[in-house]
Amino acid sequence: MTDPLQDPRFFVDPYPTYARLRNSAPVQKVPTGSGGRFSYLVTGYAESREAFTDPRLSKNTARFFADRPTDRDLHPAVSQNMLATDPPQHARLRSLVTKAFSTGAVARLRPYIAGLVGELLDAWPEHGPVDLVAGLAVPLPVTVICEMLAVPEADRELVHSWSGELFAAGDPQRIDAASHAVGGYMTDLVASRRGSPGASLLDDLIAVRDGQDRLSEDELVSLAVLLLVAGHETTTNFIGNAALALLQHPDSLARLRAEPALLGTALEELLRFDSPVGIATFRYSTEALTLGGTDIPAGVPVLIAPGAANRDPLRFSGPERLDLNRGATGHLAFGHGIHRCLGAPLARAEGELALRAVLSRFPDIRLAHPAEQLEWRHTRLTRGLTSLPVIL
Repeated sequence: MTDPLQDPRFFVDPYPTYARLRNSAPVQKVPTGSGGRFSYLVTGYAESREAFTDPRLSKNTARFFADRPTDRDLHPAVSQNMLATDPPQHARLRSLVTKAFSTGAVARLRPYIAGLVGELLDAWPEHGPVDLVAGLAVPLPVTVICEMLAVPEADRELVHSWSGELFAAGDPQRIDAASHAVGGYMTDLVASRRGSPGASLLDDLIAVRDGQDRLSEDELVSLAVLLLVAGHETTTNFIGNAALALLQHPDSLARLRAEPALLGTALEELLRFDSPVGIATFRYSTEALTLGGTDIPAGVPVLIAPGAANRDPLRFSGPERLDLNRGATGHLAFGHGIHRCLGAPLARAEGELALRAVLSRFPDIRLAHPAEQLEWRHTRLTRGLTSLPVIL
């Protein structure tokens, strides 16, 4: 059996593959990559929620690879970040940045985000065509997180390109090279901010490192890299996927225009319908366990697929249908448990303000090309369009 997650058709539309695997078994052993490697893939909703919170599934990748030879050359800022830690280290690192992404902090950012959305849409041509991804879904979250981390405007396009390379499925050399580029860049930025401190989130983290000694230097850089990359990748995909879903469902689009107050609820269904995260980051079993009726031995990789879980008919009736009346609360687009996406409130705010502005300003917006001609990013970790051409 070949790796089902490397089939070119999977990147265009993963849901038939997810459904086939889930119908076979909600947890099963699948080949991943080459050389006889394999993982246990979790596609069922109930099993995914359980796996997200099972302490026997570790995120400590450094421990996993300690006695396993590998030819990978990831920068430590990428391979050993907060996502790759377990309690109590994870709780210590997360506590240092939680406040910056709280509901209250995001509420204070909303006027800035709304103003930025307006500026981006003002730059669109009167009738189009325009690429909604390049003209909104990318620059909005990139600008917000770069402002929070004091990344100079001149460097932001380059930082975004490195971030995209980190998700290049099946191309470890590109991923490794990008990890060193972004890790080296953030190391230099930290040094620069030390010499000329300001009031950014990065400056706050440097102060914690230098003044209170609650971070090692490596932890400081890795935390900054994680915030930079995770702070925009998921939201970019979210905005693009949600816009496409609405453009493909004109009745839902018309209803949101008529009932703009519905958008908050609709966001949850849009997140469920086409999750911006297809397969969550790496876990491995520290001891043998049974999940979803499948025995998993100790010491093997376990992959949880929120994209599959969010289409599980045992949890969501008619999951292939976009239904704005659906109570989609409980979807796993942002994960679950202690590793649940720290930036979920910010992503929701950016998605809401972006979609609300597009719907109100462009009542005749439509796809410039048939959806079948759209290109999707070649990555199994995230799910997102490379571009979304629209006529205004």
